[in-house]
Amino acid sequence: MRIARAQTFELRIPFTDGSSGLGLMPTAWTHLDMVLLRLETEDGLVGWGDGFAYGCRSATHAALRDMVLPQVLGAEVTNPAEFMRTLQQRLHLQGRFGITSFALSAVDIALWDLAAKARDTSVAALLCAQAGTTARTRLPAYASLVRYGDPALVDRFTRKACDEGYACIKLHEIELAAIEAGRAAAPAPIRLVTDVNCNWTPDQAETLMVEMHRMGLYWVEEPIYPPDAAEALGRLQSRHRVSIASGENAATVEGFAAIAKTIDFLQPSVTKVGGISEFVSVCELASAHGKRVMPHSPYFGPGYWATAHLMAARPECELFEMLYIEPQDWLDSRIPLPRHGELSLPDGPGLGFEPDPALLERHAA
Repeated sequence: MRIARAQTFELRIPFTDGSSGLGLMPTAWTHLDMVLLRLETEDGLVGWGDGFAYGCRSATHAALRDMVLPQVLGAEVTNPAEFMRTLQQRLHLQGRFGITSFALSAVDIALWDLAAKARDTSVAALLCAQAGTTARTRLPAYASLVRYGDPALVDRFTRKACDEGYACIKLHEIELAAIEAGRAAAPAPIRLVTDVNCNWTPDQAETLMVEMHRMGLYWVEEPIYPPDAAEALGRLQSRHRVSIASGENAATVEGFAAIAKTIDFLQPSVTKVGGISEFVSVCELASAHGKRVMPHSPYFGPGYWATAHLMAARPECELFEMLYIEPQDWLDSRIPLPRHGELSLPDGPGLGFEPDPALLERHAA
């Protein structure tokens, strides 16, 4: 398939979550920043992609426009993974990680959407055909709460998520009292985890991991900085007998090589890691090391759909992350939202994502 046209969309979608909006991002977080990519082949097929853009929307868009898309337009693509490896090599001078990888992820996701549509099948079915697996149609999900920083709010929203049928709840709390409030609101057998976002010092981690073990947390995410400190993370996990998860900020399978040897859960983010192709490679690495994959997926564009298809096709993937917020609009009203802690595999060829043009215009940045 030859890529004939490309169009990008910078979006800002307001959301509510019951918090002050402070804590998770460097500034108040009240809007979902998105960079969507629409690729069209000379035969008229359309594929949609998604590059990570929270707090970096303009940079991701510029990387697509100035660096990546000039390499894509006019290209004949028969194998998305092979094409993307070539593209990574061509752009290595611009950096192999960060913004460059976010832009590459958008292209890769769109190419897989196109590849599946060209075969009149779903992305999950295409992935299964290549891996020799059978797609799941029901995908277990967990509620990924924002950081409230207030034990009373943690209690309120944890109970709400439990009442909705989630069997696993993720906090983003870093203070012991807030985490204890989550544990009290979600007693076993409900699984509880917390994402520290690298906020603990090594000494704090040593002290607090004792408490995480006491409360039976299923995993602790990115407890210290840097998040790829493989040996230090492995020591924390082994010493305190609490699983550690990391990898949401890693790019390409090479970014997981060290932590795959030392921690239990790998967390590729399809809009950051390099797209579906690199995500699959991380799954293969996890399988080789006997590890599980907990996809990072706090987004609601094509990356959401792509994560669902990867979850369906790759047995290494355990739980789908559902960011516990309420966007003003869903770009595609058919979004397969979790019900009773599960979501259904999206229907239709490709990803199954088809945005409402009126919403793309309404939320244009």
